[in-house]
Amino acid sequence: MDTLLGALLRGLPFGPLHTHRQFMERPVATQTRLLRDLLTRAAATEWGRRYGFAEIAEARDVVAAYQDRVPLHTYDALRDDAERVRRGAADVMWPGTFTHFAVSSGTASDGKIIPVSEEMLIKNRWFSVGAGINYLAASGNPRFLFGKHLTLPGRIEEDPNYPGTLVGEVSGLVAEFAPGFFRALLQAVPNEMAFLPNWEQKLAAIVDRTLDMDIRLMVMAPTWGLVLFKLLVERYNDKYGARATTVGEVWPNLQVVITGGVALRSYRELLEEQIGLPDLHFIETYGASEGFISFQNELHDPAMLLHLDNGVFFEFVRMDELHDDAPRRYTVADVEPDVRYALYVTSCSGLWSYAIGDVVRFTQTFPHKIIVAGRTSEMIDKYGEAVFGEEARAALRTACDRTGAHVVDFHIAPRTAQNGALPTHQWLIEFDTPPDDVEAFADVIDTHLQTVNRHYQIRREAKAFGRPEVVPLPEGSFYAWLKQTRDRVSGQTKVPRMSEERDVADGVLALAGNNA
Repeated sequence: MDTLLGALLRGLPFGPLHTHRQFMERPVATQTRLLRDLLTRAAATEWGRRYGFAEIAEARDVVAAYQDRVPLHTYDALRDDAERVRRGAADVMWPGTFTHFAVSSGTASDGKIIPVSEEMLIKNRWFSVGAGINYLAASGNPRFLFGKHLTLPGRIEEDPNYPGTLVGEVSGLVAEFAPGFFRALLQAVPNEMAFLPNWEQKLAAIVDRTLDMDIRLMVMAPTWGLVLFKLLVERYNDKYGARATTVGEVWPNLQVVITGGVALRSYRELLEEQIGLPDLHFIETYGASEGFISFQNELHDPAMLLHLDNGVFFEFVRMDELHDDAPRRYTVADVEPDVRYALYVTSCSGLWSYAIGDVVRFTQTFPHKIIVAGRTSEMIDKYGEAVFGEEARAALRTACDRTGAHVVDFHIAPRTAQNGALPTHQWLIEFDTPPDDVEAFADVIDTHLQTVNRHYQIRREAKAFGRPEVVPLPEGSFYAWLKQTRDRVSGQTKVPRMSEERDVADGVLALAGNNA
């Protein structure tokens, strides 16, 4: 139930909450209008002429006409055109030229580079503002506005190969477009510090700058909060000869932590312990290089409201139909709760039915709320077990709950039969608090997966593979692997959770053995 302040904010006939209310009341109409507008505006582009956007935009059923004429796309379908846009070509996928590019995966030299229009960056800026105003309405507590806000965006830089363009992580691009009032009044760390190229130096500089600040709001990826908070408490104790054990002793007025980039649910309990403030709120958001997609609009519901009017038209393909020759393409008009869908977007940056690579699951419709269930490639099916990332994370949470353990990071890969033992799944886990009995921890994982996944259960009963093998790793093992294998490490750099190949697992184990 809204507070008085919340009721007043939500009743305004303008602003982000007015937008939220409109698309929640008319989700299908909002998305249909948005698609028609995108097609009309891009009709004269190369892609618009290729697929006949002008004609599609005039169709009575614009969604059906669009899906009939425009196929689903992966990055390979737009790689060459994205490169041309990067070189300055105009009117290719979206009207005009682009000067901002997000690294969706890989590196700026060989990864997926997504053109990001200035319009999209402005929309994403107001998405962020809207999420903050929604939190104000939901909490009824404006205290966070009377201190400093600490954000940990990824780095961006001018591309030396394409002068005049900026390339990097989308969080960094959005930071460049932060509202003037935020920079002047609230921002704790200037962008030039947030964009320092060396991640360890950047964290140290941020800690030194903010140690004595009144930090009341944070925006970060959960994984890197763990690293920052540990360093913060250490520096505080060194500077003041104190014996602080929690962030709350350093920043006692911290009110809300807004997270993104990595699912919060795997880290929330550990973050709560590190911060140590009983009234702290967490708000999860889902933003990607391709667009900002959803945000947690209720304090006590971890599911995120799908933002249906942020320059992105959404399509969904059921995971069990994803590899069909012509899978059915769902929209918000016909999706169902508790079904895994691969997510496709059409956007005001010139992406057309583009596969983001994420899997979402609706917890409810009307209003439409989702959780991110993993990546389309996040599955192990080496022995017919079809274990998805969401199931693996749930198994890990269950094992932590049962044993009192806390996990910092993990990776799962199959291990072939060795010394007469069955093949298995190897769980490489970096613990903050390890279980007393690693074998019991593995048993809980195994039991949970057999309970929720019939394919897994059948294959285990048939002895196609054995019980999971849990391998505890020394502190810092995954970070060491990231530093060795990535051109640069930042707040948005992620450890792959699952792989049917051994590249990640063997690399991490080799480094862990050297550091043990």
